[in-house]
Parts: sequence; structure tokens; C-alpha cells
Amino acid sequence: MKSLFDPAAHTEILSRADQLSEASVGQWGKMTVGQMLCHCQFPLKVALGDHGPSKKVNPIMKLLMKSFKKSMYDDKPWRHNLPTAKGLKVTDDKDFSTEKKKLIKLIDDFHQQKDKKVWEPHPVFGHFTHHQWGQMQYKHLDHHLRQFGV
Repeated sequence: MKSLFDPAAHTEILSRADQLSEASVGQWGKMTVGQMLCHCQFPLKVALGDHGPSKKVNPIMKLLMKSFKKSMYDDKPWRHNLPTAKGLKVTDDKDFSTEKKKLIKLIDDFHQQKDKKVWEPHPVFGHFTHHQWGQMQYKHLDHHLRQFGV
């Protein structure tokens, strides 16, 4: 699995994001391109420690989510139309240009952490290794860029 810490994968993701336009339409799902760009910011913010106050996660839900943890960073692409966690859904209109700039900055900020050794645990999934954080971020971005045909 590629990692967003790898310079080639970082460049690839930025190049693919640059191919998006306001006219880009999802091949599956309900999000507009602006909503997708906003949605893709959430996992990067979590990794960078900028996710605001965490809500208490139901212990049963936390245990259930941990069973999906390996799928966050393995080599198998995610299925289309996977359910989105309630707090990560974007339903209001978003400005394409603004959201694209924000996402690119977060991608760059995350990539700059390529030498970071100690990471805070994910609020739902718990601890990830440095390598797993990079893979997970690449996989999420790849999933949504493929959703919009780039």
C-alpha cells in the first residue's frame, strides 16, 4: 500500500486532486466535489491533532470499529458506497475552490510529518504506527479521487 509520506505518492495525490474541477461528478455516492474535498479534510485533521473536541464513542461502537481497523491501511481498495460515519458526513454546499485549497494544504502539512515518530492515538481506532497513518491517509484520498474519476 502506498503511503502519503512517500514523496512519489504525495506528488501523485496532489496531481490527481489538481485534475478535479467544479464540474467533476462522482461515479458513486451522493457527495458533490466540494463536499468530497471537505470530507477528505477530516482524517487529515485527526492525524494532525486538529479535530476539535472528541465526542465520547460508545464502547460497543468502538469495539466494532476496531474490527475494521486493518481495512484502513491494507492493500484492498474500499468498496463503493461504504457508509460514512455520521460526524464525517458533509451535506451542506461547499465552495469548490476554498475546499480544494484547504485540502491541498492539509495534504502538504501531513506529508511534512514524514519524520514524526510518535503519534497520538486515533479517537476511534486507537493506535496506528507511523507507516499505517501514511497508508490510511493515502487510501482514503485515493478512494475519493477514484470516486470522482481522477
